[in-house]
Amino acid sequence: MEFDVVIVGAGPSGLAAAIRLKQLAAAAGSEVSVCVLEKGSEVGAHILSGAVIDPIALSELFPDWREREAPLDTPVTEDRFLLLTGTAAHRIPNALLPRLMDNHGMYIASLGKVCRWLAQRAEELGVDVFPGFAAAEVLYNEDGSVRGVATGDMGIARDGSRKDGYAPGMELHARYTLFAEGCRGSLSQELMARFNLRDGVDPQVYGIGIKELWQVPRERHQRGLVIHSQGWPLDSSTGGGSFLYHWGEDLVSVGFVVHLGYENPHLSPFEEMQRFKTHPAIRGYLEGGKRISYGARAINEGGLQSIPKLAFPGGALIGCSAGFVNLPRIKGSHNAMKTGMLAAEAAFEAIAADRRHDELASYPEAFRRSWVYKELHKVRNVKPGLKWGLWLGTLHGGLHMWLNELGLGGLAGWTLRHRQADHESLKPAAAMPRIEYPKPDGVLTFDRLSSVFLSGTNHEEDQPVHLTLKDAAVPVEHNLRLFEGPESRYCPAGVYEFVEAEGGGRRLQINAQNCVHCKTCDIKDPRQNIRWVTPEGGGGPNYTSM
Repeated sequence: MEFDVVIVGAGPSGLAAAIRLKQLAAAAGSEVSVCVLEKGSEVGAHILSGAVIDPIALSELFPDWREREAPLDTPVTEDRFLLLTGTAAHRIPNALLPRLMDNHGMYIASLGKVCRWLAQRAEELGVDVFPGFAAAEVLYNEDGSVRGVATGDMGIARDGSRKDGYAPGMELHARYTLFAEGCRGSLSQELMARFNLRDGVDPQVYGIGIKELWQVPRERHQRGLVIHSQGWPLDSSTGGGSFLYHWGEDLVSVGFVVHLGYENPHLSPFEEMQRFKTHPAIRGYLEGGKRISYGARAINEGGLQSIPKLAFPGGALIGCSAGFVNLPRIKGSHNAMKTGMLAAEAAFEAIAADRRHDELASYPEAFRRSWVYKELHKVRNVKPGLKWGLWLGTLHGGLHMWLNELGLGGLAGWTLRHRQADHESLKPAAAMPRIEYPKPDGVLTFDRLSSVFLSGTNHEEDQPVHLTLKDAAVPVEHNLRLFEGPESRYCPAGVYEFVEAEGGGRRLQINAQNCVHCKTCDIKDPRQNIRWVTPEGGGGPNYTSM
C-alpha cells in the first residue's frame, strides 16, 4: 500500500501528526494520504498515563476542542505536594513551588479516551487508522533511506509453522514515515542505531510507572484534587514519586514511579507501589473503594540532554519515541502532540515540494524554536541532580526551576549530564540490603497476577515468544548468580520467574502471555540480553480508562 505519510503508533503524537497533515492539506486545497498503524486491539488499548493534561497543544490543534466535546471534563481544582516519611507527610506550601509545577488550568483525564477522540477526528478528516496491526519491520530503499514499514505476519505458531487463518504481513510504503511508538519503541531503537541518532547525546534514562484506577466512596472523592509525593517507601538514594488524581465519577488514578537507575537488585517497583498505598496519608483516600484497572509503562526521563537527532532520510521520531517528557511536571502528552504537529508541518512542506525519502531538516529546527524546547530547557537539571539524593537533589531542582521562572536563567547556565544507562546501575545482591515486602491483603494491596488480570492483557499463546534472549545462559550464569535474578522483581507483570530445571539447578521461565508491554526488561536487564519485539498485532493490554 502506498501513502504520502505512514505513522507508526496511534498515541497523542501520531494522531496529532495525522490530523495536522490533513488540516494543512485542506487549507492548501490539496490532498495528502495518511495512514496510522496501531499495534493495540483498538486505539487507546495500549495508552497508559497519569494523566493531568496541559491543553496547550490540543488548543493549537483544535481551538474549539471544548465545543467538540473532547474528554477533558475534570479541571484541576487543588494541588498538593507531599514529602513522605515512614509515618508522616509534610506538605510543601504551594507558594514555594515553581509556577511550572502549578496544575491549575490543567485537566485530569484518561489519555486513552483522549486518543480515541483524536482518532475519530482523524478519520473524519480522511486518515486511515488501522488498529490491531503491529509494525514489525522497517523497510529501506537501496540508498539506505526509510521506505516504510511492514506489519507482522498473523497466524504463526510458536514453532514457526503457519496455522489455519495465517495472513502475511503487509508492506506500507510512504514518502515519509513518522515513528510514534512511545517510550522505547522497538523500531525506533533500530533506527537510532542504524542512523547513529544518539551520537553526541546523553544516554536515555527511564522510570517505570505503575498505575491503578480505583472507584472510591463518594464521600472520599474530591473531584479535581491532585496530589504528588516524594519519599517513602523509597530511600533517599532511590528516585521516584507518586500521584493521586481525583476525577470523573468517583474515580482516583493512583500511580507510582521508580527511576530505573536504582542500585539495589532486591527492589521491586511493583511491591513499592503496593507499600505506598498503605501510608497513613494515602490509604484514607482508597479505603472502602475498589480497584478496577491496572497497568504499567516505562517513561522517558532523560529530558533535553537525552533527545536524539530527530530526523533521518525518509522519516522522523516524534513524541515519546524521542523522549519529550517533562519529568518534574510528570507530563509529556502536550509535548508529544506538539512534536507530532511540527513533524507533520515539515513533511507537508516536503510533499508540497514533491520531495520524498530525504531528511526533514526543518523539523528539528522547528523543535528548537518551539515552546517544547523552552519548557524542557527550564527543567533540564532536575533529573540529573537527583544523583545527589532526594533532599539535596530536590532542593537543587527547585532552585534551578525558580531561577528560570524569575527570568534569571543566566544564573543557572550549567547543564548536568546523564553519565550512565539504567542497566549499568545495579550493584551485586550480596552488597545491598534485602527488602522484605509484606504479603498482599487483597483489599488495599495485591499480587502481580491479579493485577495483570485487571489490565485485560491477552496474547495468542501459540505464537513466537516476543521476549527474546540473545544468550540463553546469561539469566542464570550472570543475573541469578550476581544479582539474584532481578528480572523476577523489576517486571511488574510476573513475566520472568526462576524455576527448578530438569536435572537440578534453576532456569528462567518467560511467561510472555502476561506481558503488559511496559518495556522495563528491555531497559533494565544488566547485560541488555533481553530484546523486546512486537508480538502479533492486537495482543497485549486492553486499557479502557487508563
